[in-house]
Amino acid sequence: MPLNAQVIAAFGRQYLVRLADGSELACLTRGKKSEVVCGDRVEIKLTGDASTENDAQGVIERIAPRRSLLHRSDAFREKLIAANVTQIIVVVAAEPSFSDELLARCLVAAYDQKLDVLIVLNKCDLAEAAAAARKRLIPYTTIGYRVLELSAKQDVAQLRPFLAGHTSVLVGQSGMGKSTLINALLPDAQAATREISAALDSGKHTTTHARLYRLDETSSLIDCPGVQAFGLHHLSFGGIEQGFVEFAQYLGQCRFHDCHHTHEPGCALREAVAAGKINARRLDLFQQIAANKA
Repeated sequence: MPLNAQVIAAFGRQYLVRLADGSELACLTRGKKSEVVCGDRVEIKLTGDASTENDAQGVIERIAPRRSLLHRSDAFREKLIAANVTQIIVVVAAEPSFSDELLARCLVAAYDQKLDVLIVLNKCDLAEAAAAARKRLIPYTTIGYRVLELSAKQDVAQLRPFLAGHTSVLVGQSGMGKSTLINALLPDAQAATREISAALDSGKHTTTHARLYRLDETSSLIDCPGVQAFGLHHLSFGGIEQGFVEFAQYLGQCRFHDCHHTHEPGCALREAVAAGKINARRLDLFQQIAANKA
């Protein structure tokens, strides 16, 4: 009889799942290609002997319908990041400098999957650098995005209320302090990672893949590897337009129905930029992303 479980870690075709009673099992999938991702709700069938080293204990038979699927893609492949999340937390830092294009791409992907968004500005103890980073985030606060300032090395208590009741996925470039944030929120995270590594027999590889931590009965946090690129090849031009939320009232108002908002006369977005109603850098980012979705 199939058992219900949630995928809490993944590497290749190997997965660690948590059963309803809290126990954890290593599982495989059938076939060579797997669409299973961290956060998935699945049905598994027991197959192995738990006492036998390296023997898979179950097979994933079915993926339950997903509430959401965060993923990135280029022209050649798709990278699944996390399933059934309700909130994306994008971590940027005062230092080193963050990519506002990567941030914009993450927000478009979040809009596509109807996720709540929180931008965390980390390393705010670096006062001068934090002031510069804060200024770069003004276009985002102006259009309604929540920005939380903190220093993960000092105190993360102010983040906890934003996690309550959510399955959040934590994303960001390498160097933004995401690991420090995870370790501050979850002191046992390192131990959990070692346990996952042992269960999947994948050692160092496990740390390069998403993993889910239970915060309490209603809240979970999925950590995923640092990303330097976030391709949106799977989205249409219109999907990217809509992901720039401040464009909404101007879409459909251009002179030409197929306006790409670059050079066309009568472009409502470019006119809004000229009138100071849309941030010029945000339109630049849209043009870059629409021209190169990967």
